[in-house]
Amino acid sequence: MRKTNVASEVEALLRPVVEGLGYSLWDVVYRKVGADWTLTITIDHEDGISIDDCEKVHRTIDPILDEADPIEDSYQLEVSSPGIEREIRTDAHIAACMGEEIDVRLFAPHEGKRAYTGILAGYEAGAITLQTAEGDVTIPRAAISHMNTTYQE
Repeated sequence: MRKTNVASEVEALLRPVVEGLGYSLWDVVYRKVGADWTLTITIDHEDGISIDDCEKVHRTIDPILDEADPIEDSYQLEVSSPGIEREIRTDAHIAACMGEEIDVRLFAPHEGKRAYTGILAGYEAGAITLQTAEGDVTIPRAAISHMNTTYQE
């Protein structure tokens, strides 16, 4: 199996299991970290995620992954929470973070800036709309190198 398909295949395999345990599956990332491959399963819950939640999911999915064997290489399995400042990578993440304050980093300047902070107000036609202190700005998704929510006290 090609590395690009691993995360999507694992997500399809584990989503019903994770949701059956009462959590949502925020993300699945399969990447090389140093010399080793790591499969990171990120879970979420409206009441937050504790280390006990991560351990419960890890113990449940580990034998399922062993039996299905969707990954050819040896790898480390990690189960984590998305954290307070969660990464926004997918359309589902964008939808889940609508109305929240986010930081956006760009590959190249857009309207003279490479970074924006604002309220995620919309997502249409492949572009996000942010409400910033300077006014609304629409940024093409292809121009974004990184997005994450921001922690507000």
